[in-house]
Amino acid sequence: MDELVIAGKAYSSRLLVGTGKYRDFGETRLAVDESGAEIVTVAIRRTNIGQNKDEPSLLDILPPSQYTYLPNTAGCYDAKEAVRTLMLARELLDGHDLVKLEVLGDPKTLYPNVVETLDAAKTLVKEGFKVMVYTSDDPIVARQLEEIGCVAVMPLASLIGSGMGILNPWNLAIIIENANIPVLVDAGVGTASDAAIAMELGCDGILMNTAIAAAKNPILMASAMKKAVIAGREAYLAGRMPKKLYSASPSSPTTGLI
Repeated sequence: MDELVIAGKAYSSRLLVGTGKYRDFGETRLAVDESGAEIVTVAIRRTNIGQNKDEPSLLDILPPSQYTYLPNTAGCYDAKEAVRTLMLARELLDGHDLVKLEVLGDPKTLYPNVVETLDAAKTLVKEGFKVMVYTSDDPIVARQLEEIGCVAVMPLASLIGSGMGILNPWNLAIIIENANIPVLVDAGVGTASDAAIAMELGCDGILMNTAIAAAKNPILMASAMKKAVIAGREAYLAGRMPKKLYSASPSSPTTGLI
């Protein structure tokens, strides 16, 4: 089986999904189920996973016994804030150490602040966290994050929540070619064809939230994304035919004609 392996653990699904922006927890569960995702990411600063005892908890809807939680630092703008948030997550989730680091540069574009990201990554790795990290599509930064000890790099395809798809496939291809850890596209996917293209490039997986949650029918879109990721992966493994402006070689045999 062609499995995704992150930090030594194998997953059958290469689609990771977020848990925010849905109408309610019920819709969240339906979309996650339809996506087939095994890893779900949760914004610790925005979602209740036990911090607020008197409010519904996501843990009741998506039990950690069935899903691998990926706490993230959405809404953090410096390294200290990000580290503090993931320390809290580890405490709330009984020592859970697989996390998603994202340190944002500004609230308008949500583009990563790579200087603060690198700083936070160093601290978190030293503290024993298994860090999956949201970053720019800069191949040099991706290499530095791997050298620090992150377990996966997650370059953006385009800005978070933009739905613009993959704007720079060449940089992604360079990152994929040189990485010795999983490379997952994070941010910018808008529809199923975007997901398929990312996987055809050789990405190991995709993390998405808005593309599913903001669709007119999130449950149906979750199903579409599941199929797109599978199809894109299979196409990558199969190896596409070379592109040609034209070809004089017919697709059917020319010998033995009547």
